[in-house]
Amino acid sequence: MLLQSSILAKNFNKKMKKIFIDLEGCSKCKDCTVSCSYFYHPDNNGITSLRELAAFALICRHCEEAPCVKVCPQEALEKQKDGVLKRYNMRCVGCKSCILACPFGTIFLEVIPYLVSSCDYCLGRANGRVPLCVETCPERAIRYEEIEEDLKKNHFAVGENLIVHYIPWETK
Repeated sequence: MLLQSSILAKNFNKKMKKIFIDLEGCSKCKDCTVSCSYFYHPDNNGITSLRELAAFALICRHCEEAPCVKVCPQEALEKQKDGVLKRYNMRCVGCKSCILACPFGTIFLEVIPYLVSSCDYCLGRANGRVPLCVETCPERAIRYEEIEEDLKKNHFAVGENLIVHYIPWETK
């Protein structure tokens, strides 16, 4: 039991590689051409879900009376207790009302019939190799490296496996 505890402690303290997305660089592409090797569905594009997660967690202004939530005819958006939006893709009919209602333009549309793109960060599959999304990003906006949250560099952690670089909103 003691040996198992020391192995767990070593793994916990060891820096782990994470997906790093530079949203400034990512926005340079008109259409995302990044490939994804998601195990469970070959047509998946995991970068779509990562960009949405980053946008909802970091870029969204978390309006007190969120117009995007109020305007959705299918109740596909929900403002959670922490202020972050959650999208229920199976409820979304793609009417784009939320995109038009957002005064800051932070909502991206994902129109994939009955398929929600998701990312598993290539955990357990990368085996030391670079994920396909990193290799295929033409702007080099996605990296796979040992990196930690660094607020001075505008590197923000979104969960345990994703670090996002973006320039935060300035409030006065």
